[in-house]
Amino acid sequence: MSTRTVIRGGLVITASDEVHADVLLEDGRIAALAASGTPAAQALTAERTVDATGKYVIPGGVDAHTHMELPFGGTFASDTFETGTRAAAWGGTTTIVDFAVQSVGHGLREGLDAWHAKAEGNCAIDYAFHMIVSDVNDETLKEMDLLVEEGVTSFKQFMAYPGVFYSDDGQILRAMQRSADNGGLIMMHAENGIAIDVLVEQALARGETDPRFHGEVRKALLEAEATHRAIRLAQVAGAPLYVVHVSAAEAVAELARARDDGLPVFGETCPQYLFLSTDNLAEPDFEGAKYVCSTPLRPKEHQAALWRGLRTNDLQVVSTDHCPFCFSGQKELGRGDFSKIPNGLPGVENRMDLLHQAVLDGHISRRRWIEIACATPARMFGLYPKKGTIAPGADADVVIYDPAAEQVVSAETHHMNVDYSAYEGKRITGRVETVFSRGVPVVTDREYTGHAGHGVYTPRSTCQYLT
Repeated sequence: MSTRTVIRGGLVITASDEVHADVLLEDGRIAALAASGTPAAQALTAERTVDATGKYVIPGGVDAHTHMELPFGGTFASDTFETGTRAAAWGGTTTIVDFAVQSVGHGLREGLDAWHAKAEGNCAIDYAFHMIVSDVNDETLKEMDLLVEEGVTSFKQFMAYPGVFYSDDGQILRAMQRSADNGGLIMMHAENGIAIDVLVEQALARGETDPRFHGEVRKALLEAEATHRAIRLAQVAGAPLYVVHVSAAEAVAELARARDDGLPVFGETCPQYLFLSTDNLAEPDFEGAKYVCSTPLRPKEHQAALWRGLRTNDLQVVSTDHCPFCFSGQKELGRGDFSKIPNGLPGVENRMDLLHQAVLDGHISRRRWIEIACATPARMFGLYPKKGTIAPGADADVVIYDPAAEQVVSAETHHMNVDYSAYEGKRITGRVETVFSRGVPVVTDREYTGHAGHGVYTPRSTCQYLT
């Protein structure tokens, strides 16, 4: 049975255009757009009409970096696929790409199957997977080929976390060589984890145990060094590279230099690096533990370089690296030893609103907002034009956004399963009003109308920025 909805009178914003248009949703897809007030628009009819006058009509957000239920530091990220995707929907995100984890001594397939089991039937919005590669060997490399063929087309490696996810340069090179052949994209956590562990040990020996020292030992130069090394390894392998959660001006400079040299190198940053800083890590009474993540928060002066990188396209994507741990009982594991604080921040619900505030603050344009939060992540990870835009044939993942509504971010009102907000008390102008996922309203006039199991697994093609 056909289900049709027409959204009338809103300002449709995509990465390329802004136009007052009516949008017809039919059977889970965008069926048509027509300039508002024209005969073509009046000819769009449906069982349900939504008035978007004075509002923005934007593509659902694509968050290409989340960690639901991730095991880390003796505990688990506090958001399940059910709670995390519901919160994402509240924040105007309609697709996440989460990370399945290969454990050392086990195959990629085993890890991927485990993540499918966590997510299937539990998601409020559509989802896909990247694969964390923790154990590079001949069997792993063969499995990479198979995963690319079935729509898991990106693989994350870590230069950090020795003994957990860490890969040495030889393992990284082998995986990059394989991705150069099979069309996959290597995503890199670029920090020199071997050197950082030395600095951690030395800091703790000096009695420097507070959360702020997490930021001091994970030095910006060690992020820049690892970024440079990853770029050169990718160049040797003839492979593209995507550097995740870039936080430091020096790392942005490495990416910019590589891109100026014509290398297929891409960079992502996250809202926490754009809006938070080491001032938060230094909050007294162990409150700074709430802000421990890796790469770490940097001094405020790094923010200008990140915003500039987003404007110049040396950074292409803003994802959240959503990996929440409750302050009570989880972050508290690191009282007296900052190295035992679980690394991660909540943010999947806040990204679209924070970036809209950045538009109002003059950092980026409205179209760039949609580009870095919707269109580019969809293209980067093989989901476009199914996701990330408003165009005939695209999935009907559509957000009606009120650009004038005011809100105060707070753990008391957010929907993430975590007992604090990284942006507590922040005043924002702009708020999600209604969210459609494949034509189904999952948030309706600020009420949740979705359900677990609506979201479906979405296989991906390869990166659409590579020839």
